[in-house]
Amino acid sequence: MGFGPASSGLGIRVEGITRNSTLVCVPIMAESIDKMIIDVMKAGENGADIVEIRLDALKIFNPHEDLKTLIKESPVPTLFTYRPKWEGGQYDGDESQRRDVLRLAMKLGADYIDVELQVAQEFIDSIRQEKPNNFKVIVSSHNYKKTPSLEDLGSLVAEIQASGADIVKIATTALDITDVARVFQVLVYSQVPIIGLVMKDRGFISRVLCPKFGGYLTFGTLEEGIVSAPGQPTIKDLLNLYNFRQIGPDTKVFGIVGNPVGDSKLPALFNELFKLIGFNAVYVPFLVDDPSKFLDTYSSVDTGGFSVTTPYKEALFEYCDEVDPVAKAIGAVNYVVRRQTDGKLCGYNTDCFCAISAIEDGVLGLCSRNDSSKVGSGLAGKLFVVIGAGGAGKALAYGAKEKGARVVIADRTYDRARELADRIGGQALSLTDLENFHPEDGMILANTTPIGMQPKVNETPISKHALKNYSLVFDAVYTPKMTRLLREAEESGAAIVPGLEMFIRQAYAQYEGFTGLPAPKERIRKNLAGN
Repeated sequence: MGFGPASSGLGIRVEGITRNSTLVCVPIMAESIDKMIIDVMKAGENGADIVEIRLDALKIFNPHEDLKTLIKESPVPTLFTYRPKWEGGQYDGDESQRRDVLRLAMKLGADYIDVELQVAQEFIDSIRQEKPNNFKVIVSSHNYKKTPSLEDLGSLVAEIQASGADIVKIATTALDITDVARVFQVLVYSQVPIIGLVMKDRGFISRVLCPKFGGYLTFGTLEEGIVSAPGQPTIKDLLNLYNFRQIGPDTKVFGIVGNPVGDSKLPALFNELFKLIGFNAVYVPFLVDDPSKFLDTYSSVDTGGFSVTTPYKEALFEYCDEVDPVAKAIGAVNYVVRRQTDGKLCGYNTDCFCAISAIEDGVLGLCSRNDSSKVGSGLAGKLFVVIGAGGAGKALAYGAKEKGARVVIADRTYDRARELADRIGGQALSLTDLENFHPEDGMILANTTPIGMQPKVNETPISKHALKNYSLVFDAVYTPKMTRLLREAEESGAAIVPGLEMFIRQAYAQYEGFTGLPAPKERIRKNLAGN
């Protein structure tokens, strides 16, 4: 399945802006009624369409009084859930009392209640005679182990619908990002209002992209980490970072493919830029385990393109229908665009130009103090040490060689270093050998591995003692901006070039590849550099 348009996704127009009809629901998980009321008010202030009040979170609960207060104080419609332990909640009391509370919520003016499939038929039968016209019952099923087959999901939806549900809710668990596609298919083809969400990190895209497929609602939390199910984003991120209100059936989907991808700055950057120019697209993190399976599953032309990060720059190269000459020479890509005319994947590698140009600027800064008459690349004749023989390492090695540098490849796996060194005509070392490698002073060092990246910020690929032999050190890691490697290099007297410089230049190229428009360079630099 691809990210194709969903026939069931309806748009509504608000103040001249087309927005989807998918609701944003904030789960309220406080342990006291007073705190719940505070959180309900915050949810309204933050743009929630509805709040889900999780009664099973309360430590002390006086049903009649507390339900009345919550319904009266809520500035937005209320959904009451009293989730039992056997369905992943916290309630462990008498079942008939639990259902009595939900019936009471209905009578006191709740807009929705959520009841589990196992008890839905009996519960709905019990309220049939007194159910208000504008009151809706959500019948839910949660699978905390996996996402079933498409056939089983279809049967599940039919079973929930047959129970008398006004709204169907299925929540499954993603073992792989491709699991989400099956839930998207269920959303598209459902003939009833349906909530379809996939839990955990690999299911994150289901929470952002559900308006594209006609989902009834999604959940956004008030605070990061305080979630009612694994993988929920904050309402702030949904509305502001992902421009959730503007996602619809025709929205193109872009994203960053890698593992990990959680700390990437690209979703915030590209979604801001797309909104700025009115480009109907959204950019999401794709946490991928199997790139082949991912590309086969999300194959629609609505999947407009991908940034590619560790560890898939070489793997995605193999799956591209076409690659530019630089990517072909390197054997790796760092972004892919799906050509709209024929759906083919076209791969590009700007790691080489972006990193080498940033390093050259750093070398130029060194040279200008000593030799302002230097012509050509400052890398010519330099001993250029690359740590890492993966996709980014190949790009740096290729670029340095093209500029006339003498290239050395160091990798934890010597055979990988040897293979790349043979390919570009250089020398190979193991990473341990690099510690005592000192054929000359004034060398250049480029780290292309993720060593030192968040959250492992105290790691470094080379000791501080060995850094005294280098005049300039570049680190492709950009989170954090100042890595331990760069900090220790600076303390050792070397000039440093942060990975952020390469990252900013990559963003220029990818923006132009994705949109076909000139990159707003100042805005991109300001966004990523924070100044």
